[in-house]
Amino acid sequence: MRKNIAEIIDISNEVYEKGLVSGKAGNISARFGDVVAITPTLKSLYNLSQEDIVLVDMDANVLTKGKPSSEVNMHLEIYKRRPDVQAIVHTHSPYATGFAFSNKKLKRLEGFGAIKSQYLLDIEYEKPGSDELAKSAGEGLGDEDVLILKNHGVICVSDSLKEAMLLAVFVEETAKTQFITHMLNSVEDGD
Repeated sequence: MRKNIAEIIDISNEVYEKGLVSGKAGNISARFGDVVAITPTLKSLYNLSQEDIVLVDMDANVLTKGKPSSEVNMHLEIYKRRPDVQAIVHTHSPYATGFAFSNKKLKRLEGFGAIKSQYLLDIEYEKPGSDELAKSAGEGLGDEDVLILKNHGVICVSDSLKEAMLLAVFVEETAKTQFITHMLNSVEDGD
């Protein structure tokens, strides 16, 4: 288990260093059978220690010291609905979250998995940490690997932490490209 927790710490640092979260935002978890290891609440994802990672069971009972992320129920709801998901990366990356706060949809582009729909799925705003958000995210994700939380952020899921993190990076780069495209298309030619 220590090796798995070390991977959560490594991925957390990488997510922070890539600018996909800032301050104390975002959370990461991984499932190991009936136990979920999750980042703590009210702590930056940067430079976490082994003792910071909290273990919970599938009913949100805390098995170690510490307090899990306030989004723990959202993670658990996704795991309960998706046996194929072993890792969740929830970011507040600037460009993708900018789309989440706008009326624009993010197109699903080639480069990371099959294109199942034209746009990344999104769900309406629910208060962070609420049971309503947990239920809405669990239902909204369906069989997709990315979900945009309106006025909030992004959830990426996979069968590994590395893949979920790489997907979060891809979503942010896709959002950046689409933002630049929107800006360029809104500027009138000087001709």
